[in-house]
Amino acid sequence: MAQAWRCSGLRWTADGPVLRWDGGRGSALTWGKRVAFGVTEGGVRTCVGARGNACPIRAVVSGRSTGARCEECARLDRAHSVAADTIADDPRPYHVYLAWFGPGMTKVGITALERGSARLLEQGAVVFSWLGVGPLMAARRTEELLRAALGVPDRIPYADKRAVRAALPGSAAERAAEVEDLHARAVGLGGWPESLERESCQVVDHAGVFGLPGLAPAVGAVSELVAGGVVGGELVAAAGPDLHLAVEDGRGNEPGGGRSVVVLDTRLMTGWELVPVGGGGLTVPVREFKGAKESAGVQDGLF
Repeated sequence: MAQAWRCSGLRWTADGPVLRWDGGRGSALTWGKRVAFGVTEGGVRTCVGARGNACPIRAVVSGRSTGARCEECARLDRAHSVAADTIADDPRPYHVYLAWFGPGMTKVGITALERGSARLLEQGAVVFSWLGVGPLMAARRTEELLRAALGVPDRIPYADKRAVRAALPGSAAERAAEVEDLHARAVGLGGWPESLERESCQVVDHAGVFGLPGLAPAVGAVSELVAGGVVGGELVAAAGPDLHLAVEDGRGNEPGGGRSVVVLDTRLMTGWELVPVGGGGLTVPVREFKGAKESAGVQDGLF
């Protein structure tokens, strides 16, 4: 019987995306790589715990949850997060940034200076620029200033990001335009905290890093994994936690026909026991996107 592995999520490194496995091993992902795994027969999805600690009761969690945590572990995890505003005395400096995911979809956010651009890769930001750097609460006040004065949100739903990835403007200049405009308007506002040092607009474009140029539109996204289910396809792009897989299904929305692109949110993989498979295709539930066409050996862990 094949050894089962538990995925601990997708991480972005200087060399690209890496699937991490419990125990510290990793599977580097490159374009054209085959991603194929099955969920153990009769298996259940269990809570991944909080803050590096295992769930004390190994609670069973929903297959559709992207957090893979029971109610109590989710509460504990959030209670120690920057987003919850419960660590106001954090001494680390923080960056304030503008991130663009597609036309009309720019958000403001903060990330610890020491993390560099990792947070932007994790969110699938196609374009970003720093706005300033300073203490946590000054960064928070700047974030709120932009929301109130310019109407810039602090969240963009993943469903919205996925919907536009294959139809983004073709040139870097076009992709940068909204961030450059908002940056100029933001630095012109009054009311910035004195302890936050403003930074000039220096746009970073991740379209190439994510493999988005020439990407075929996805026909749908995996909605959940199920016991005994299989996922298999060729990796054609990745952004944030999402893998865009070309799957043999006879639809043919990819050049060459016979394949369609389906999005797999790797957060759905956590909490399951997964095993390698030799075949491909999809035998897990897939939510079809509106307007999509109607149907006509182990390495470093699992892959």
